[in-house]
Amino acid sequence: MNYSITFTLSQFNILKDHLYPSDNKEAIAFALCGRRAGVDRHRLLVQEIIPVPYELCSRTAIQLKWSTALLPKMLENAANCDLSILKIHSHPNDVDNFSAIDDISDHTLFESVYGWTGEDHRHASAILFQNDQFIGRIIHPDGRFQAVNAFQIVGDNVSIQNTDNCLRAIRPAGKRVAQTFGAGTYDKLEKMKIAVVGCSGTGGPVVEMLARNCVGELVLVDPDIVEEKNLNRIPNAFLADAQNKEFKVTVLKKAILEMGTGTDVLAIPKNIIDPQAILAVAECDYIFGCMDGIEGRHILNRLATFYSIPYLDLGVKLIADGKGGIKDICGTVHYLQPGGSSLMSRKLYTPEQLRAESLKRTDEKYYKKLVKEKYIVGGNEESPAVMPVNMHVATFAANDFLARIHPFRSDSNSDFSIQRFSLANSIYHHEASTEPCQALKKYVGYGDVTPLLDMPNLSKNKKAA
Repeated sequence: MNYSITFTLSQFNILKDHLYPSDNKEAIAFALCGRRAGVDRHRLLVQEIIPVPYELCSRTAIQLKWSTALLPKMLENAANCDLSILKIHSHPNDVDNFSAIDDISDHTLFESVYGWTGEDHRHASAILFQNDQFIGRIIHPDGRFQAVNAFQIVGDNVSIQNTDNCLRAIRPAGKRVAQTFGAGTYDKLEKMKIAVVGCSGTGGPVVEMLARNCVGELVLVDPDIVEEKNLNRIPNAFLADAQNKEFKVTVLKKAILEMGTGTDVLAIPKNIIDPQAILAVAECDYIFGCMDGIEGRHILNRLATFYSIPYLDLGVKLIADGKGGIKDICGTVHYLQPGGSSLMSRKLYTPEQLRAESLKRTDEKYYKKLVKEKYIVGGNEESPAVMPVNMHVATFAANDFLARIHPFRSDSNSDFSIQRFSLANSIYHHEASTEPCQALKKYVGYGDVTPLLDMPNLSKNKKAA
């Protein structure tokens, strides 16, 4: 089992400020965590940081004793809300590992934790060092320690810390990647699991670029088969694929495996509204959303919040001039982080448009009746595009992803939350994010809940697998 722990940047800043108050003494905090309890990956997702007040501790540079006064309420909350507990303390003396005293403390503490919460879920302990690096371990019910494999901090930059400190050998296909971004970033890419939802016009080129950059695993989600009309814009799709009615994700998986870059692929020929697709994407480190519709975007934005995953949304729009030509060709890339603004709060769509598209999928006859009666505005229609346009916006997104895991821009990544271009007018514009989405921010780190994503229409998923 691969274990990881994810913080938002604001959570990390609260933690760092408390653990290192500039007095060179140890400090301690706890976090309540949701989770994605997958088959191969177990992600602990921080919901809330709970600092232990300094006045409840006896603190020196090498030793820490703390009062258990906060524990009963915290353990009751964890048990009632099905949460995991993460203990984090500091080592201002730069001792780079858990001490024998830490071992005794963790065994004693987590024996009590499991007594309160039961043994269904795992809890963890971590040390944060002054250089912002972590080490951590899962404490199993039988007292065994198991190392946490990775820590992730999601903000305008995405910090990924793999704790094994063992760089993998660089594949021949990855040498240019390592030369450009360094062996450390290449190693991050090889250990990442990235979802691409929508594998046609913009998704196809994104998949191509990620695989060529030696990403460790891709999760591809798209319910559609290849049609002849798609052949102008899906890399590695051929006439035989359309004639054989192959799924787009199957065609792309075959192409990636034949590349030989070492990228593994999970192909899911389902709509993102399907619980299986949602749970597979929830195990990932990053999401690319490459869909035309509103409902799928809404689900992804919600999923990325619940599971604390950075999310890039791609959009292309061709505007006709009414005379058989094109007035403008526009593209947009939105970067969304858990706890930040959302596509809805950025006014990309309204609740009414979301309702319309959902109704179109679930009850098309009634949808048409309401449109005719002008109770609702019609949902988005299919917007065709061609390879050069799709490649353009896909390249923006791929480079934005690389800039966030390996910052290289002259300006701060916070200034690039939204990127827009107009090919007709040769305009490129980027801007910072807006205020946090009030509707979504409360769900950061919720993880596996019933119903899935707190959406009753997904209630058939009784328990995350």
